[in-house]
Amino acid sequence: MPIIKPVKGKHPQIAEDCYVAENATIVGDVTIGHQCSVWFNAVIRGDVHFIKIGNKVNIQDGAVIHATYKKSPTTIGNNVSIGHNAIVHGCTIKDNVLVGMGSIIMDDCVVESNTIIAAGAVLTKNTIVESGSIYAGVPAKKVKDISRELISGEIDRIANNYVKYSSWFKE
Repeated sequence: MPIIKPVKGKHPQIAEDCYVAENATIVGDVTIGHQCSVWFNAVIRGDVHFIKIGNKVNIQDGAVIHATYKKSPTTIGNNVSIGHNAIVHGCTIKDNVLVGMGSIIMDDCVVESNTIIAAGAVLTKNTIVESGSIYAGVPAKKVKDISRELISGEIDRIANNYVKYSSWFKE
């Protein structure tokens, strides 16, 4: 059974069609939209500020979603994949984004729509990721523009696959 609990009177709000793994943790002021999945050992900690997650978002194994106390909430749009062991902290991620495994997105970053953050990338505080680009490295920088093929072949494919994968665990 996942840990889903209120903090200071704020209860997580999770759409009924979501999948939440048995050892995931979701606490506090967290809102999760439809067709989402929160995988094994993922933590979504809305104890110090709100966290808002859109529709068709997957938070993969070991990922941590947090915010900064009274300063920087975390907002994640629709059709977003947060890769294994990624850290998303006090930032805004818009629609149609792939956040690679082990990447870190720090406070007050804005990741515009239709982008890929490469595995292991580190977006330092206040980084603005322009729409339609791929960012990689430490600190992360734009490495190229994203193609239509990558949007459908990676961003959409992974988000759609995680909706399918989660259905296997609901049977």
